[in-house]
Amino acid sequence: MPPPDGHGVPRGAPRRGGPARLRAAAATPPGRLRILGAVLALLVVAFGAVTAVEVTGRSDAAGDVVGRSQPLSADAAHIYRSLADADTAAAGGFLAGAREPAGVRERYEEDVATAARLLVKAAANTDGSSAAVAEITTLNEELPRYTGLVEQARAADRQGLPLGGAYLRYANQRMTTRLLPAAERLYEAETARLAEDEGDARAWPVLSLAAGLLVLAALVRVQWRDHRHTNRILNPGLLAATAATAAVLLWLAGAHTLARAGLGDARAHGQDSLKVLNEARIGSLKARANENLTVVARGAVLTDDGRSDKYATEYGAAMAGLDRALAEARRLADDAAGGDPVADAARWTAEWRERHAEARRTDEAGDYDGALKRVIGGEASTGAAFDRVDAALRKALDHEQEEFTDAAARARDALAGLPAGAAALAVLGAVGAVAGVNRRLAEYR
Repeated sequence: MPPPDGHGVPRGAPRRGGPARLRAAAATPPGRLRILGAVLALLVVAFGAVTAVEVTGRSDAAGDVVGRSQPLSADAAHIYRSLADADTAAAGGFLAGAREPAGVRERYEEDVATAARLLVKAAANTDGSSAAVAEITTLNEELPRYTGLVEQARAADRQGLPLGGAYLRYANQRMTTRLLPAAERLYEAETARLAEDEGDARAWPVLSLAAGLLVLAALVRVQWRDHRHTNRILNPGLLAATAATAAVLLWLAGAHTLARAGLGDARAHGQDSLKVLNEARIGSLKARANENLTVVARGAVLTDDGRSDKYATEYGAAMAGLDRALAEARRLADDAAGGDPVADAARWTAEWRERHAEARRTDEAGDYDGALKRVIGGEASTGAAFDRVDAALRKALDHEQEEFTDAAARARDALAGLPAGAAALAVLGAVGAVAGVNRRLAEYR
């Protein structure tokens, strides 16, 4: 019989099909080694490919947290604050009448322009199927109607017509029943997308980890088998493949642990505080708008039960919400840079409440002009106290935003380079596995 060729098939014998040929090759030690080398190389390459794909998905999600979903969530909160602040400024400007300070008018116009600009940005960056689209549409439709009512209120007031106050109250009603609820729903939708991206980025790459452990176990098993058959302690090629696989596995586990820690810090020390601080600032803006409207309406608008002044009641509810949010913000603050502004806001909130009580006593005593001065006057007014609260909350928000961005960026950077590194090491590992098996094959020649 002719001697077999290099594939274990006798020379001159007809070639057989794939499965038959594979079985024939597996019947000889060299054939089995070739199959083993191919399987090991494929396993290592598959591990690298799975790792690259999974980590790319998580890296993209972490990048979205930093560059898309969190900025959109922050913009949605800014839209809400701008609308609430515009309503506050409109009421304050109306109270001042012909003496309306230029800064108040500029503040109102800047708030409206900011809200309009951010709505355009949100529309450009929001998925067409997103729940946010309906809210953006509502806000774009309602904002011009609101500003039109404010201008009608101003025009009527300049002519000395009593309809000015009615127009302003109608504008406030439209703000509180249509614009602000839509802005709140937009914020909730964008925050939900942020949570989804964060969850995608934090999810463990289970498939990659399992594949890595499987490949590592297979390489160790082959080397142990090689040692038992040859009494050689080391096979350089297989050892290199094992080292490359272990390096990818350790890099994967370590990088993802760091990424999860960074995202956890971003949520605990940034996002949670941002949410509470936004609630605090919105509460202060609502309280200020209702305080101004209390003076504008002069008790003409009552609660649904007809027993209390509507705006005075809503002022009290907003201030209670502000107190709760400030207490939670102080609990969450983890450094002086975040805690000190919150403490300042709490101190000025207490001062604001005292000044408000004095203004109400003055108004109830029949001194409208005196009450007006205490609300929109100089440094001793409630308006000055509100400005201090607002400035402190803006400072705290800026700090927590920076904290979030830094922590989320660390999470994103922890995964950078891993997909390409895993692919490169997998190729090296596959080459090592083939080289190690070829060394054993050389012994059969």
